[in-house]
Amino acid sequence: MYYAEKYKKIEINLDISLEGDVDLQFLLQGGELTKVKSDSWQKKRFYRLQEDCETMWHESSKIFRKNNTFSIDDIDSVRQGRESEGLLKYTDDSLEDCCFSIIFKGKRKNLDLMASSPEEAKLWVSGLEKVITHMDNLNSQQKSEHWIISCMRKADKNGDNRMTLKELKHFLRQINVEVDDTHATMLFEKCDTSRSGTLEGDEIKQFYELLTYREEIEVIYGKYALTDGQMSAANLLTFLKTEQMASWSLEDAENFIEKHEPDQTAKQKKHLTKDGFLRYFSQKEGSIFNPEHQPVYQDMSQPLNHYFISSSHNTYLMEDQLKGPSSTEAYIRALSKGCRCVELDIWDGPDGEPLIYHGHTLTSRVLFKDVIKAIKDYAFKASEYPVILSLENHCSVQQQKLMAHYMISILGSALLTHPLGNEMPTAFILQELKRRILVKGKRLNKLDAAFNNNNTEDVDSVSEEDEAAEVKESDQKTKPKKSKIKLAKELSDLVIYCKSVHFNSFEHAKEKQAFYEMASFKESKAKTLADNSASAFVHHNMDKLSRIYPAGSRTDSSNYNPVPMWNAGCQIVALNFQTPCKQMDLNQGRFLPNGKCGYILKPEFMRNPDFLFDPNNLTKAPWLRRKTLHIMVISAQQLPKLNKDKPKSIVDPLVRVEIYGVAADRASQQTPHINNNGFNPTWNRNFQFIINVPELAIVRFEVEDYDTASANDFIGQYTLPFTSMQYGYRRVPLLTQSGGIIPSAGLFVHIMALDN
Repeated sequence: MYYAEKYKKIEINLDISLEGDVDLQFLLQGGELTKVKSDSWQKKRFYRLQEDCETMWHESSKIFRKNNTFSIDDIDSVRQGRESEGLLKYTDDSLEDCCFSIIFKGKRKNLDLMASSPEEAKLWVSGLEKVITHMDNLNSQQKSEHWIISCMRKADKNGDNRMTLKELKHFLRQINVEVDDTHATMLFEKCDTSRSGTLEGDEIKQFYELLTYREEIEVIYGKYALTDGQMSAANLLTFLKTEQMASWSLEDAENFIEKHEPDQTAKQKKHLTKDGFLRYFSQKEGSIFNPEHQPVYQDMSQPLNHYFISSSHNTYLMEDQLKGPSSTEAYIRALSKGCRCVELDIWDGPDGEPLIYHGHTLTSRVLFKDVIKAIKDYAFKASEYPVILSLENHCSVQQQKLMAHYMISILGSALLTHPLGNEMPTAFILQELKRRILVKGKRLNKLDAAFNNNNTEDVDSVSEEDEAAEVKESDQKTKPKKSKIKLAKELSDLVIYCKSVHFNSFEHAKEKQAFYEMASFKESKAKTLADNSASAFVHHNMDKLSRIYPAGSRTDSSNYNPVPMWNAGCQIVALNFQTPCKQMDLNQGRFLPNGKCGYILKPEFMRNPDFLFDPNNLTKAPWLRRKTLHIMVISAQQLPKLNKDKPKSIVDPLVRVEIYGVAADRASQQTPHINNNGFNPTWNRNFQFIINVPELAIVRFEVEDYDTASANDFIGQYTLPFTSMQYGYRRVPLLTQSGGIIPSAGLFVHIMALDN
């Protein structure tokens, strides 16, 4: 049957079949593993990779369980050893080499497993990593083909390599298309040239081609395919320069054809077929995100305060701030997303061991030393640029000394314990702090003491603002208390470049605050300053660090809008990473470029004191580079079904385009919804936006499922800086609420920006 042959061809082309590969063959054969949930719940279950090489099947004791599978695409990573809290807590040290964990994307719990031997554990880990890598390396077009053919196979209920009309209708619903019986019958009869009442062989091929036909691609390709019905390298170059504003050479075009054209005959002629042209849009060259902004490309030799820094609030929490679990996993996930400033709320624990949790609440607790170990292991896996540990210290002097001991002994040479160089610095340079961990907190004396052997008291009292207390105080409309705590010299001495100080006024800070001293602002205070004293705030942040944190009243771990804080030059705009929301989309979009390293260089007008930038009062100045942005939302491809439990439930998609930035640039426009078509809806809608300050603008695409009776449901989104967009016809990938890629789904748009 066509789809069986096509599926096998895809597997071979994607190098997934890997015939003879020991690791893959082991996964396909499967085996018994011990699933670990607690001390008492450790049960053997059979696991196996299915033949599609994209789904794991597992045995379950639940008789009525509908689905005993999970997708390889749902896996974020595989960790070998006792690297999860569960395995550390419920297994013995001697089983280290037999253990591994499967970490899922989103909020799904980790799967902690134990093999019968270290050798078997290595086979599971290496095999899974190999399959995950292959899936990640597929371009969107390959994933699309893989997904469609996989759905075809599933629709063939009896496995007879034929497709009946009933199976065809089931298949269409699987891929998110609802058609009436008349249209389905007409489509079926058009392809059933043998009049056998079933589709097979070339009839399936015809149906597949009808299904995947894209008129917009046909039109664009036809305009430039001027060489025997195909695109020559010269034709491709004309398209790239005329439509895509690309600075390619003829050699670049020829190299692209050589690399991506699937037809060997066309490739020999240096021609690009329609299939090859479609593949262009599934490569980074055809994406909306500029591939030149994918690696670290900005100047990283500026002072730390010249960068926006990806920052987390209450990093230890997996859920809400009242009774949610605290976990080392939350730190691992934040650091893996490029977060460079994490928060630790530390309190006295029993047995003399400091604990991390949200004070005055019912959140669970995690050992301080376990968090430091997790930070050591994951601090520099996603980025080699510095990590800041923002300490909210509520501990006794004795446990503070233990905190200092743990940080020094566990973090080792990565922990910055002395200013760089032999004399008092005037700034701290980002590039010089690569792979270093900085401590932000209170300090008993000035930094100069590190050079003159100043004899500071071993213990003294300092004021410590208690963010957690705001949870209790918020309902009473009273200010949070500033409690006095005794500060141990051992802990104080670890605070080098991020000394916490109270903010009085911009004038006071200018006169009294040293470059290494920084203030924290609750969101309401920061918003007031950003609204009423934006220019002064911007200038303050040219040579000082500012940290913004959510109000204590946000007990559900919701987030504030970070954009006005960035507009005021604030660097450490801390958000609840554990909460999927539009605000986190904006944060991930802001830090998408520059290698996702967690540091983005602020525009020059926010770094140079000669400029008087005010985001609320735009006058003719270097930052005012007004552009007219034209966005045409053309179509979408293979949007996911939202209600998989209801086979007849099909999405009614619409697309919203939003602009964030200075107040004058904020705007939103949307398409109408398309009824019952999540597979290939078409809009061809033009939108126009005026962008006054491009360097601060962020563009967000959101796809929703329209609902007449209630709020629309989220389908997917993609957010990126205006300055990182490519022009012309582009594919927009779509991400889940938790930030994971939705395989094969995307938007097709046309982008153009003209100077005013």
